[in-house]
Amino acid sequence: MYNIRIMEIKDYEEIYELWKNTPGVGLSGNDDSKESITIFLTKNPTTNFIAEIDQKIIGTIMAGHDGRRGHIYHLVIKEGYRKKGIAKKLVEKTQDALKKEGIKKISLVVFKENKIGNNFWRKIGYKTREDLKYRDKRIE
Repeated sequence: MYNIRIMEIKDYEEIYELWKNTPGVGLSGNDDSKESITIFLTKNPTTNFIAEIDQKIIGTIMAGHDGRRGHIYHLVIKEGYRKKGIAKKLVEKTQDALKKEGIKKISLVVFKENKIGNNFWRKIGYKTREDLKYRDKRIE
């Protein structure tokens, strides 16, 4: 049986290895550095979770908000533990945590080629927005 708990920065090395070794996960050196994740967890202490078995991390979800909208990052379940309801449970915990903070809408980004991810999000009710174009810009 797995356990779900709040993500802590002490988990960083193990979660980063999981992310790095999971196809379909896009990592950014700056955004996903230990320093950036420390800042993110400090600003969003109640909305990020890990799933573990025997103190080994098998899943992660990161989420935060700006007071208006929530955003989910890095929902990852280690291969061999998928299709057991763990991802759905992590999403539910995150949605509940965001609701408690007054957030009513959540967005996320999934690579077009990530069929597993896109199928999962569709199944649990997240819709694709065809009316938007996602844009970003580095300001460093």
